[in-house]
Amino acid sequence: MKNKGFSLIELMVTVGIVGILAAIAYPSYTSYMLRTHRSDATSAMTAYAQGLERCYSQYFTYINSGTTPCTVPTAATVSPQGYYTVTVTPQAAGNNGVPPASYSIQAVPISPGPQANDTSCQQFTLDSSGTQSSTGSATAKTCWGSN
Repeated sequence: MKNKGFSLIELMVTVGIVGILAAIAYPSYTSYMLRTHRSDATSAMTAYAQGLERCYSQYFTYINSGTTPCTVPTAATVSPQGYYTVTVTPQAAGNNGVPPASYSIQAVPISPGPQANDTSCQQFTLDSSGTQSSTGSATAKTCWGSN
């Protein structure tokens, strides 16, 4: 009568193959997750920029005041998915109460958190002229998803 089942060697070979596949797949998966979480920062920043431009087209200023009910946050806020802190900074054209003529929006990963380990795209910046930049080892186009 012949035995049915697997030998210990066959089982260990299978476990070894699964281990090798996992060692290859896990770093690829974590890299993919870091890339997809970057869209949390870029979409939040783009939404704030659209709000600032709407405010400017109606009231000729990028900031909230008693007469301009702009809905753009003036303090740091957390991005919709919670991976970044987004800060909107209006920049004044001059002194003497002149309304801000430009703005800068910055997204910084929340630490501790998964995006804090993203060395390719660490921080994102968007200004009123539409310039998209980032810090880290990757180019701004790569970080913003244009490449």
